[in-house]
Amino acid sequence: MPKLKVVGLNFDHMHMGDLLRMCHEHPEVEIAGICDDDPARMQSAIRNFALPPDRVFTDPRRCLESAEPDFVILCPATGRHAEYVELAAPYGVHLFVEKPFASSLREADRMMAAAKKARRLLAINWPLRWCAAHVTAHRFVREGRIGALQEVHHYGGNRGPLYHTADKIETTPTPAMKRKSWFYKKAQGGGSLLDYLGYGTTLGTWYHQGRKPIDVTTVIDQPHGLEVDEHSITVARYASGLSKFETRWGTFTDPWILQPQPKCGFVLKGEEGTIASYDYDATIRVQTRQNPAGEDVPVDPLQPANPIQYFVDCIREQKPLEGPLAPKISRIGQQIVDSAMLSARMKKTVKLVE
Repeated sequence: MPKLKVVGLNFDHMHMGDLLRMCHEHPEVEIAGICDDDPARMQSAIRNFALPPDRVFTDPRRCLESAEPDFVILCPATGRHAEYVELAAPYGVHLFVEKPFASSLREADRMMAAAKKARRLLAINWPLRWCAAHVTAHRFVREGRIGALQEVHHYGGNRGPLYHTADKIETTPTPAMKRKSWFYKKAQGGGSLLDYLGYGTTLGTWYHQGRKPIDVTTVIDQPHGLEVDEHSITVARYASGLSKFETRWGTFTDPWILQPQPKCGFVLKGEEGTIASYDYDATIRVQTRQNPAGEDVPVDPLQPANPIQYFVDCIREQKPLEGPLAPKISRIGQQIVDSAMLSARMKKTVKLVE
């Protein structure tokens, strides 16, 4: 069976390097091209994956025409997700977009329409979907281990988007770097709310089995001199009760190295028990009526182990996407994000944006 050819378009988000590494290590995938309008941003990928000059481009259309990929990885600034999906979809490629979904529900719908017209898969990759603890927690909820789910609490973030590059290589950001980065530009979809709230609301929708909240209340902290927030708290009111989603650029430590306090992850409260599922942990903490003192339960092995393996399987076997990567679930997450942005702007509770 011939390898699937992949192209990486736009290196705005540092996760491009991580995703290309997964492609490089997959026995059924070939990196057919990479593209960015700034050649300097591609140098690490060129070096890491030994890419020849004829696979490196600065024009995305020329890249797609020359490489003829089966799927594309898109890592542009959040505010350009719809633009890039609409650019790539007519080439008949499957579309793999690094989180978040989009900078607005309207743009998310444009992306879904473009993929539907091209009859190709559109995946929105949320890296927390690949934390074994959160997948195990979802299985426990689905199996009814804690009864009907009432509350989802999420605390998500890191020291900030400029403290690390691809492969989690650490850097030290400066005020000048913040002023230059798209992460700190409002028009390009910057801010901790847009960067991280979709994690909580999308996986929260997965835990809530696709149920939507009734209304949303959000407050943000926007430091002096910045266009965007670095801290947000969102309360979503469901028929079952209140769920809370908090985003933070400026945690004391990065959770993939040392968990900060508060710990990054999810706490799920059901009618018959609770689950604490923290990022990258090897166990989840479960309380039940039978064992209210709680116990630590080992997490399930991930299979597939990463998003590229999963996406390749879906392409090869012509299977629909499921869970947080599926546009249906991600769209509900985006509805809550749009509602949160509206609430923060109006400084009041708002109905869920439709």
